[in-house]
Amino acid sequence: MAALGVVDDDLDERFIKGSGPGGQKINKTSSCVQLRHARSGIEVKCQAGRSLTANRVEARRLLCEELERRERLRREARRAVAEKRRRQKRRPSQAARRRNVADKRRHGEKKRMRGKPGMGD
Repeated sequence: MAALGVVDDDLDERFIKGSGPGGQKINKTSSCVQLRHARSGIEVKCQAGRSLTANRVEARRLLCEELERRERLRREARRAVAEKRRRQKRRPSQAARRRNVADKRRHGEKKRMRGKPGMGD
């Protein structure tokens, strides 16, 4: 958590009653942990086991994984933008320039052939 810059003061931790299979015990005890990271707005719920302390640890781990995933996506998006900019600024190769010139000449010839019949003959 320290590597991601997550401080316990940024976390809003609530304990709520669990749900699902488990019968009376799960319905009566507040063993489900809900964590909300104030700065990012990420909210995580964890009811992996019956132990409140284990669920607290697991909820923090899930929160850190989500923060890492979002940061990785942000980095990849920035990298993709930089790569796109680099490709756009790159000069065409000599072969590509020759092809472009040949295509332009062919296109110009095609346009010259569109004149009215008998005008330039």
